[in-house]
Amino acid sequence: MGPLNFQDKILTVQTLPTWRDNHRNNGKKLAATNGCFDILHAGHVSYLQAARNEADALIVGINSDRSIRELKGPNRPIHTENDRASVIAALASVDGVFIFDELRATEFLKLLRPDIYVKGGDYSLEELPEEERQTVANIGGDIKVLGLIPGKSSSEIAQRILNT
Repeated sequence: MGPLNFQDKILTVQTLPTWRDNHRNNGKKLAATNGCFDILHAGHVSYLQAARNEADALIVGINSDRSIRELKGPNRPIHTENDRASVIAALASVDGVFIFDELRATEFLKLLRPDIYVKGGDYSLEELPEEERQTVANIGGDIKVLGLIPGKSSSEIAQRILNT
């Protein structure tokens, strides 16, 4: 195998099913998580490593620029979706990255059909969107909520930058 190009980890609607099937056919358990990952910080890196430790491979769904503007306002994202996908793809703990345009990860989860859906500790299981919980239940997957690392927030970092 030649050198790994992290850009190869960035998947599309066309390439994700083959990626998924190759992992499944090799008996690998798939974990998925998602988020904006606008300003990467130590909390993200620790969280993604913990999510990867839940399975044999981790794919990260990243909100598109359009969906972040709708979720967080006109000043966000700071970084474009392609830049955010590249930075996340370059992490050793991440096996795949997928940019999705919806506000919820439901369509991403339907396409991937993960064994485990991992969310950060800023959510409780009950606070996760019902449609995401139902999608994971329908495919026979599990949901795991990991603890939050306090004091690490892209929104707080962005606010500090914008206020300077």
